[in-house]
Amino acid sequence: MADTLIYTKPGCPYCAAAMADMRKRSVRFVQIDVEADLTARKEMERLSGALRVPTIVEPDGSVIVGFDGF
Repeated sequence: MADTLIYTKPGCPYCAAAMADMRKRSVRFVQIDVEADLTARKEMERLSGALRVPTIVEPDGSVIVGFDGF
């Protein structure tokens, strides 16, 4: 099974909350820092249509923009 991808930036409280939630639910994920990796930022924008973090890409390809504590 592939890992969930989470596009983040340093200091983002929503990113931290989303990753804490995934850890709590034992979801395997790969964190991608869009401030450090401009290619990743462009890919995040292509996938989500937005420059907003966190952007979460599920293994099935579905994209979630933002985190509301689900």
